[in-house]
Amino acid sequence: MKKILAIVQHRKDRSPGQRFRFEHFIPALEQNGYEIIFSNIISEKDDDLFYSKGKYFAKLRILIKSFFHRLRDVRIAKDCDLIFIYREAFMLGTTYFEKKLAKTKVPIIFDFDDSIWLNDTSDGNKNLAWLKRPEKTAKICELSTLVLVGNKFLADYAKQYNSNVFILPTILNIDYHNFTKSQTEKSSVCIGWTGTTTTLKHFYTAIPVLKRIKEKYKEKVYFKVIANTKTWDKDIDVKLTQWNKKTEIDDLCEFDIGIMPLPNDKWSKGKCGFKGLQCLSLEIPAVMSPVGVNTEIIDHGVNGFLADDDEQWFEILSKLIENPELRKEIGKNGRKTIEEKYSVNVWKDKFLDLIKQTIEKNFKS
Repeated sequence: MKKILAIVQHRKDRSPGQRFRFEHFIPALEQNGYEIIFSNIISEKDDDLFYSKGKYFAKLRILIKSFFHRLRDVRIAKDCDLIFIYREAFMLGTTYFEKKLAKTKVPIIFDFDDSIWLNDTSDGNKNLAWLKRPEKTAKICELSTLVLVGNKFLADYAKQYNSNVFILPTILNIDYHNFTKSQTEKSSVCIGWTGTTTTLKHFYTAIPVLKRIKEKYKEKVYFKVIANTKTWDKDIDVKLTQWNKKTEIDDLCEFDIGIMPLPNDKWSKGKCGFKGLQCLSLEIPAVMSPVGVNTEIIDHGVNGFLADDDEQWFEILSKLIENPELRKEIGKNGRKTIEEKYSVNVWKDKFLDLIKQTIEKNFKS
């Protein structure tokens, strides 16, 4: 049995990126004779401390513990057949562990799904941003045998430092992401957004339009936000739902319309459309900013909508609010897109092939 050491930040089922770039391939890997050694450095207990403001001594303890954890990983790696690194081995601006892992001569797959060579520190750690060195991404690319990325924008960056780059879109398990919406007629339409505290700033950009929508439709519409936060301090009423793995599909299925607003900047161009893909998979019509990979996912007016400015957002949302049949049609087309282009079933064999080729260092087009 071949061993894969998975170098990740978070425990299983915690991080959307980890879940939908690697974790949902684990059953297929195990069925095909691979043992996965899953090595995360931020525990459930550490999670709240690490992403909260202040608490510097607690964060220092987490860093020290993580450092020794990664030293152990270097020792373990020598007996493995492949090392899989998601985003980075360590949360500070050092490539010490990637260099140590590369010296083992075990092939490395490096995977990322954001513009992580740019600085985008969480609110809780902005005062510690100086400890990070996002440009270290280039060095990790150089040290890797294969670089997996979520879209062409990320691939263009990675190809500057490694000739062996493959675009693997963020994909979903359609058996898990399955339509469970109640067929009972509701008296109001739910416009929803899901994400984390790190990406809530993108939802905030839509607030002016949502206020106009609320003013126009009043009780006919309401807004729902699913995130890992219990506090809300914006001057717009939302149904705030704490993200929960056990209920996430049912929580998402309350949406009648899903939104994914983004600014048109370099960080957003590296995004892989996950919020929109989730909506499409659940037959929820999605309205997305025409930034980066969103323009590849969405065929405007067929499987979703692209809105470039406040007027377009207002017009498209109004049209969907007023037309339940349109919502249904767009939703079904969205689900078809996921089934044909963005499902584990479509990409599983290629992922397994990439794993095999990397271990054998025998790459084929």
